[in-house]
Amino acid sequence: MSDPLSSQRLLDPDTLGDHLDRLYRAAWALCGQREEAEDLVQETYLRVLARPRFLRNDDDLGYLLRVLRNTFISQRRRRTPSLATLDDQQLEQLPDRATGAPDEILEARLVYGAIGALAPDFREAIVYVDVAGLSYREAARALRVREGTLTSRLFRARQQVARTLSAQDEIAPEAQSAPEAESPRRTESAPRAGGRRPRRGDRGGGSGS
Repeated sequence: MSDPLSSQRLLDPDTLGDHLDRLYRAAWALCGQREEAEDLVQETYLRVLARPRFLRNDDDLGYLLRVLRNTFISQRRRRTPSLATLDDQQLEQLPDRATGAPDEILEARLVYGAIGALAPDFREAIVYVDVAGLSYREAARALRVREGTLTSRLFRARQQVARTLSAQDEIAPEAQSAPEAESPRRTESAPRAGGRRPRRGDRGGGSGS
């Protein structure tokens, strides 16, 4: 009788840092908030590193995304922020979230916010493929759904995100033009026609009569 472990391999903890950036992007898209994403990634790695992990294939990222998803669901059920932290060496490997141009950070926040607002099935499809970079086959295997099901969910998810971002683009010009409507109020104290100032001129006229 063959040993079940003979067809499996041990997940190498030293290679987990290679996937931190994509896991963080996936976590941000799931949560919709950067701070929650960092907590989610940390708790995911703590779970993975808690004991040896044996995989049936070479898809380390797919496995980590599945743990990330399950951790996210558990957090949502608890509704309690995780207080767990990684050790110093692992924390140093986390990308600096404060770097980057402000417009790039804003754009990422809008995109991830739109993804985070999707229904869970649609959100997971777009996170695995468009955010984490898995192929359709890898994402379907990680989510344990048929590839055709994944393709359908991904198509609808992209449509919804596009509509959300288009609506935000339409609102932005209106917000930018709003201060211009207040400009006449700032000019009410300027001299009126004929060189007469509205306040001091009125007082002068009252004292001369």
